[in-house]
Amino acid sequence: MGYRVIGGRRLCGEVVIGGCKNAVLPILAATVLTGGKSVIHNCPDILDTHTSIEILRHLGCKVEYDGTSIIVDSAAAAARALPAGPVGKMRSSIIFAGALLSRFGSFETAEPGGCRLGLRPIDLHLQAFRRMGVNFDGDSQTICGKAAELTGAKINLAFPSVGATQNVILAATLARGRTIISNAAREPEIVDLQGFLQAAGAEIAGAGTSTIVIDGVEKLQNVEYKIMPDRIVAGTYLAAGAIAGGHIRLKNVKAADIMPIIDSLEDMGINLHTEGASVVLRAKNRPNPLPILATGPHPAFPTDMQPQFTALLAIAAGHSIVIENLFEARDAHISELVRMGADIKSEGHRFYINGVERLNGAKVAAKDLRGGAALILAGLAAKGETEIHGAEYIKRGYTAIDKDLKALNAEISVLKTTP
Repeated sequence: MGYRVIGGRRLCGEVVIGGCKNAVLPILAATVLTGGKSVIHNCPDILDTHTSIEILRHLGCKVEYDGTSIIVDSAAAAARALPAGPVGKMRSSIIFAGALLSRFGSFETAEPGGCRLGLRPIDLHLQAFRRMGVNFDGDSQTICGKAAELTGAKINLAFPSVGATQNVILAATLARGRTIISNAAREPEIVDLQGFLQAAGAEIAGAGTSTIVIDGVEKLQNVEYKIMPDRIVAGTYLAAGAIAGGHIRLKNVKAADIMPIIDSLEDMGINLHTEGASVVLRAKNRPNPLPILATGPHPAFPTDMQPQFTALLAIAAGHSIVIENLFEARDAHISELVRMGADIKSEGHRFYINGVERLNGAKVAAKDLRGGAALILAGLAAKGETEIHGAEYIKRGYTAIDKDLKALNAEISVLKTTP
């Protein structure tokens, strides 16, 4: 399955940004902690959401989902080994480890899967768990952790890992005593996880800064919560407006969460302004190049927007350098963009881009989530027809990218056949 895009149409119209993939997944894991009912609104209808629901049901939770809101009753949950199928599909499955340790004192899982972005070790997660009293065993296929009593600890992360920060927060929520996370990730999704846990009665503060303090509580309460809008989906659609040209409005956007994206677009000569919870983009000419675009932990430019901006810079009026600082193999989109006529040279973590006036339609393959979105954007700027195969990757993070882009006047349709 894939998408067919006919390039050359300027975008216009408006789209409402839905709930955030990278926020809903740890919050779904956090529902295990309550031992009761959690009602979560604004949940994106993406493959990763359904994978998390599959894991919750495997653990014994009752789950109802209407495509927008999810109701989880975790009263009957148990510390069962995480199922290999869902774990192999989604790296965020490892976040269930912290929740299971916090509530039951043990977890068992296979190595998590997800997009192939190079080495993505979970060492920081396991090191933090050890400091909280967890012992590990298992074989080459499984990771088993158990704590006689999970206790708070001072944890200084060697790198501000989002996943490790979330896992420690979850583990610490019901642990005995105080946990202090230093060099914590500062991403907005960490703030959203804190908001959910606070609404459930957790004692946690500091999310959005480099120091987070959690005082363990005995139990949580039933909770109702609304997921934040997806800043990467918003950024992707802004990049679509910039690459195709036109005048678009995105509604339900937290501009503060996407300032690195907005700043980079403005540096490229794209006109943007905010109106309350909306962002309006106007683009008339080819974008300017960026001397250097470097990814990094928030508040730096997000790695999840690197492929989309690489596609955008491929048609910029000059030379750009993109530096990928977080994943050593986030480059699968480069060869596919070159197939479409992009002039990009890859040297390790650096991509040297000589912008061309126009790309050409081609048959290309998505090999990961954000790289797939980048190829769709490239199709918007290409002459003729582009076929993007590998929709299963794209659907992991975008509820209905084809429908949203159609609403913005793009010519895009779903391909039912495989190449």
